[in-house]
Formats: sequence, structure tokens, C-alpha cells
Amino acid sequence: MDTTVSRELHLRLILAGDSSRPVRTGLRYDTADPYAVHATFHTGAEETVTWVFARDLLAEGLHRPTGTGDVRVWPSRSHGLGIVCIALSTPEGEALLEAPARALESFVKRTDAVVPPGTERDHLCLDEQLTRLLAES
Repeated sequence: MDTTVSRELHLRLILAGDSSRPVRTGLRYDTADPYAVHATFHTGAEETVTWVFARDLLAEGLHRPTGTGDVRVWPSRSHGLGIVCIALSTPEGEALLEAPARALESFVKRTDAVVPPGTERDHLCLDEQLTRLLAES
């Protein structure tokens, strides 16, 4: 039986200068894909953008800078509060988002409760994954 952990929160999209805007974001972790976190950013009334990245990246980014590619994560402070910065990069552009550290930490702890770090492999069903991959190609 697969278990899903979800969390809705508001991140801040950092814009040019000192401006920013809120971005409603849904985080989802599913034991069927135990290494990944799916982040869905609501960019408009009906528009969303979904990124998938390693749960370990998010967990490590709570404590120290991590990531070397399309997704980089690091802890910081803003207006006296703990935040986590998430930088996303594509050929089309880049985005810098700020997330409340406590909310992300709570989400990561909930994912750790359903799949403790280091046990992800035990939750993979290789036959199902192979069938899904072959169906997509």
C-alpha cells in the first residue's frame, strides 16, 4: 500500500529589486516514488509548474547549501525568520524562491516517518517501475 504525504504552503518568488510575490505551492511525497518530492507551483489562476527533485536534496538544504544543477537549496534568514532558499534553473530562465524553514522541516519529518532515510530501496517495486517506464516509451 502506497502512502502519500502532502503539504500546501506559500513560498515567496523573489523578483528584481527588493520585490517578491507569494506562490501557492503543493509538496507531495509518495512511497511509490520514495526518492522524490514533487513540488507544484501555482503560477496563475489555472497554470501550474511541477518540479521533481530528490527528497535528500530538500532535507540537506535545511541545514547546508546543496545541489549543483537545476535545483539548489540552502538555509538562510529573512526578517529574523528561518527560511530555505530554492533556486530553480532551466534553459528558459531561473527562479529564486523562499520557503518557511519550519514548514519544510515538518514536511521532511513526515516523509521520514513513512520512509526512513536510507530505506527508500525497500519501497521500490522494480517490476511496477519497469512496466510504467515501458508503457511511457
